Amino acid sequence: MSPLKLEQLSEYDLANLNRGIEKESLRVSPTGRLSQHRHPKTLGSALTHGNITTDFSESQLELITDTHNGVNACLSQLREIHQFVSRNISSELLWCSSMPCMLPHDQDIPIAQFGTSNIATAKTVYRRGLAVRYGAKMQTISGIHYNFSMPNETWSRVYGSSHDRNELINIKNQHYFSLIRNFRKNAWLLLYLFGASPAVCDCFVKGRVHHLKMMSNGTRFLPYATSLRMGPLGYQSDAQSAISVSYNNLKSYAQSLYDALTQPYPPYAAIGLSNQERPLQLSNALLQIENEFYGTIRPKQPIQFGERPLLALNRRGVEYVEVRCVDLNPYEEIGITKETIAFLDTFLLYCLISQSSTDSIEEDRSNSENQYLIAERGRDPNLKLNRDKNHLSVKDWGQDIIEACQPFALKLDQANNTTDHTQSLKNALESIQNPNKTPSAKVLHDVEAHNGSYFDFIMGLSSKYTDKLKNDTLSDTTLNKYVSNAQSSMVRQQDIEHEDQLEFEEFRKDYVSQEASRIILEENG
Repeated sequence: MSPLKLEQLSEYDLANLNRGIEKESLRVSPTGRLSQHRHPKTLGSALTHGNITTDFSESQLELITDTHNGVNACLSQLREIHQFVSRNISSELLWCSSMPCMLPHDQDIPIAQFGTSNIATAKTVYRRGLAVRYGAKMQTISGIHYNFSMPNETWSRVYGSSHDRNELINIKNQHYFSLIRNFRKNAWLLLYLFGASPAVCDCFVKGRVHHLKMMSNGTRFLPYATSLRMGPLGYQSDAQSAISVSYNNLKSYAQSLYDALTQPYPPYAAIGLSNQERPLQLSNALLQIENEFYGTIRPKQPIQFGERPLLALNRRGVEYVEVRCVDLNPYEEIGITKETIAFLDTFLLYCLISQSSTDSIEEDRSNSENQYLIAERGRDPNLKLNRDKNHLSVKDWGQDIIEACQPFALKLDQANNTTDHTQSLKNALESIQNPNKTPSAKVLHDVEAHNGSYFDFIMGLSSKYTDKLKNDTLSDTTLNKYVSNAQSSMVRQQDIEHEDQLEFEEFRKDYVSQEASRIILEENG
């Protein structure tokens, strides 16, 4: 298979990139405490609603756009969802930062509930497992997930309609895993440019070992941090560091996760699958399911109801990639800007088309070390990163990446009749040359201006944004559409609950069975 080249992409291809956004936000009380109220019924069923669900906590909303070819349409829908939600959470607010609000003790963080069906129970038990394994507070961190893919027509046109379905799936798989390898090597740049979590409420680190400095009572920070969310205090796990996942192809990806999904892990086995009151985790393996594995990017295939993610990938191939390392932008009402999307599209297209090397354990270790360094010290002028066994400054490596992205930005601008992509690179270069222009630097400056209170700063913005979203114009047609979708999702949840035949324990065994994992490997063999 010949690699995809930029000159093979038409203006149609570049004007019809597929994108979608999944945005997490905590519901908080008017005093800034994590909400203890159930997911509002007026928002619909968290199990079956396509645009509004919950993540780890009952208080952690996940707002999901459809797939869009146009950036404006994607952002417009995300804003509509925010407007509808803001109108249906009473006096509560949407917390606008990645690092959480004032949190109660772990046991008082309400875990998401999805109903009484087996699949709903499994989703709650999985989250219960996350809480006993990693602690509930870590799971309340929120972020932006950005989904990206090329139009399916592009693959057929470039590689010929004579290829059958399986051949085209293999071609797409190879290209998307190449994108992932390039992305993982260069993803530190996204943490630098869009990291906006250099500080956190003291309650988040209470009882944990850390080296954050105290800015004032109630606020901890690191002076050069970009994204504490993506550092050792964020979505990280010492236990998972033993997993060496290969991104060379789909088969190696599945095989490298196999043991972690199927073999008992003694510390988790000691917890047990249940206590006398309720199930505690889906399995005693290192990973309950594939999505428990933390990563900056994932290969994805939309799952059918109740389907395991790896089985979906194996059966139908990689449909898109999910970028998971972008912080919420606290200076934007809906958490992400058009400029950020323009940069992400340019960067991802560069990763897709540029030559990639096969990954290795050493490369994986280097990627992780660079991520941690940028997360905690990204704006340190003396920081050096490891690139191919050479030590390079953030400025030098960042400039190299941005220069390599220029041809892709120019083509995207030409196809979309805009200057957004080249302008996003220009702004990124300015941030590389002057770290004070980064969101993380701006957040620290503004926190200091609020008497050193991270809580007061974010609380003020959250209140302002929620009020604005609640009062901004939303047409009756749009409002009625979301009301109807919410009601339909409740009916669908009830139907699923009536359809259940198995006892939960039988369902659980089937869902996490080694047989399912074997299928992953056999069908790739």
